Amino acid sequence: MQALDALRTSVRRAVRSTRSYFCTSRHNLSCRQACSTSTASALSATHSAAVLPNELMPVASSRSLKTAARICLCAALFLGALMLSSCMSSSSESADSNTLTVGFDASYPPYGFMGQDGTYQGFDLDLAREVAKRTGMTFKAAPIDWDTKDVALNSGMINCIWNGFTKEGRENLYTFSEPYMMNAQVVVVRSDSPIKELSDLSKKAVLTQVESAADKILKTPASSNGRAELAAQFSRLDTVADYNAAFLQLESGVVDAVACDMSIAAYQLAQSKTSYRILDEKLSSEHYAVAFAKGNTALAQKVTDTLREMYKDGTVKKLCDNYASYGLRYDGWVLK
Repeated sequence: MQALDALRTSVRRAVRSTRSYFCTSRHNLSCRQACSTSTASALSATHSAAVLPNELMPVASSRSLKTAARICLCAALFLGALMLSSCMSSSSESADSNTLTVGFDASYPPYGFMGQDGTYQGFDLDLAREVAKRTGMTFKAAPIDWDTKDVALNSGMINCIWNGFTKEGRENLYTFSEPYMMNAQVVVVRSDSPIKELSDLSKKAVLTQVESAADKILKTPASSNGRAELAAQFSRLDTVADYNAAFLQLESGVVDAVACDMSIAAYQLAQSKTSYRILDEKLSSEHYAVAFAKGNTALAQKVTDTLREMYKDGTVKKLCDNYASYGLRYDGWVLK
C-alpha cells in the first residue's frame, strides 16, 4: 500500500505541474476547470486500477502490484494527454486581441444570416467588416447559439456581440458602443387575424426568441418598464431558438402572434407582404448597440468612433441601401 500511496502522490504532482504550466492565463477559465477534472479523474484511475479487494490482498504478489502500477500510470498519462489537448484547444479558440471576432445569430436577417452562396452575410456583419478594415484588425464572423452568447463572450471565444443587439435593460451586463440604430419591440400577427390591438392578445398564444429583448420585456414588470402584466393575459408565452422557426409556427397557425424586433418584423413583411401585419402599438422603443465584455472600453470606443466616421463619409447609407429590400431603413441610424 505504501507503493500505491507513492504512485498516487506522483500522479497528483505530475498532473498539477502540467496544469500549472499550461493554464496560467487568466482567460483560460475553461482550461483550468478541465485540468481540475482531469486531476480528479487521474487519481480516481489510480485508485480503481491499483486497489485490490481486501480478501485478495494477502495473496497479491509484488509483480501484481507492479503490473497494476503500470496500468494506472498509463491511465494517468492518457488523461494528462487529454488534459493538455483540452488546454491547447481552449487557448487556440480564444479571440485574438487584434481580431474583431463578432458573435452573431446566423438566422437573424438582415443583420446576420447565411446567404444562398453559403457565406455569412448581413448588415451588422458588413459594418463590422468595414470597422475591422479601417482599424487594422482582422475580421472574423463567429455564429453562436443565442442563449450561450454570454459564455462565448466572457470566455474569450468572441470579443463582441454585434447582431441587432438591444442596449436597454442590459447596461449593467456589458460595455456598449454608443447606440447606432433605432429599434422597437412589436407584435406580428397573420394578415387575416382578428387581433388589432395588444389588448386583443388576451388568451392568445404568443411566441418569441429565447433570451431576446422581446422575451425580456414580456417577463419584466411594468415597474421596471416591462410588459409582464400584458403577458400574464396570454394563454401562453413560448420561446424558440430563432425567429425563422417562430414565423413558421405563426404562418401555420400554431401560435397567434410573434413578439420580435421591428427590424425582424420589417424583414418578414418585405419577404411576404400579404402574410403578416404589425400591430400599431409597440411593446417598447429601444436602440441597437455593439456589446463587449464588461470593462473593454477601449474597443467599444474604437468601434463607436469608426462607425461615426463611416456615417460621415456615406458608407453607412450605402450599406443600408444594400439591405433596403430586407426592410432596413437608413432613417433608423442614430450615430452621427
